[in-house]
Amino acid sequence: MVSCISLAKDLIRKEIASLESLHARIGGEFERAVSCLSQTRGKVITTGLGKSGIVGGKISATLSSTGTPSIFIHPVEALHGDLGIIQRGDLGLFISNSGETAEVLQLLQIFKRLGIKTIAIVGKPCSTLGMDCDVCLDASVESEACPLNLAPTSSTTVAMVLGDALAGCLLTLKGFSSEDFSRLHPSGAIGRRLLFRVKDLMHSGDLLPVVMTGTPMRDALITLTSKAMGAVIVVSSQGGLLGLFTDGDLRRAVQQHENLLDIEIDKLMTRDPIVIHDDRMAAEALNLMENRPSQIMVLPVLDSDNKVAGIIRLHDLVRAGL
Repeated sequence: MVSCISLAKDLIRKEIASLESLHARIGGEFERAVSCLSQTRGKVITTGLGKSGIVGGKISATLSSTGTPSIFIHPVEALHGDLGIIQRGDLGLFISNSGETAEVLQLLQIFKRLGIKTIAIVGKPCSTLGMDCDVCLDASVESEACPLNLAPTSSTTVAMVLGDALAGCLLTLKGFSSEDFSRLHPSGAIGRRLLFRVKDLMHSGDLLPVVMTGTPMRDALITLTSKAMGAVIVVSSQGGLLGLFTDGDLRRAVQQHENLLDIEIDKLMTRDPIVIHDDRMAAEALNLMENRPSQIMVLPVLDSDNKVAGIIRLHDLVRAGL
């Protein structure tokens, strides 16, 4: 019986080999494509038929979500009434493995009559599509990863990666930031990770569990229990952070000190704790808490003057959906 694991690994190996070949081919023509796209005043119109059309739809979605307005049009639908979406100032991105698909070539001629720049992502650069477009990106593969060497597999992967590379270069050239990304993705997990800053989720003001340096533990424990934040922040008379004392520290201190209530908190607190500033993304706070040998449950929050501004808990971040 044929091993599915062996077949799967062989297929993946073939696709990796196709991508390595693509990697070696990236050069001046790719730079020309990026230059054309970056200078486009209108939208990028992607098109393709069959599996190439599905790739074109994904490339269009990636471009739009990273700051380059784009839309996919089906070549057949375009030739039956959807041509009105095309305007001077747009750019056409044509995806085809053979480069000889009749409907795609017919649509290309309409773009050319309108004087619209065109880029081909094509499996055969010497095809009609590859030769007639202003820029031709070589998406050729030695063979499909499909065991029959028939179903579009390696070829669609290469075309998709080329689209990702174009989108990645464009967003970098445009200075597209994570904040820009969050404005285009206001909903869902991605949106939540990029929407919230630490200041939006931290506890401050009367909820802040803060005590002055030199405070006896009996008084610090009152603050610890009444504020219910899982920690007490120890500050100097100027509001600077000196240390942090957590519920975990309390459990350890009870086992080690008989006269716990009379000890000053400075002797038991953790000095120079991990902190985060209030203008940082909440997702950064989550990474700080989780990516430690021992998970951190709370973080002191500092303002731009490095004074204590609040406290944020792992529970707050999880509740916010991060």
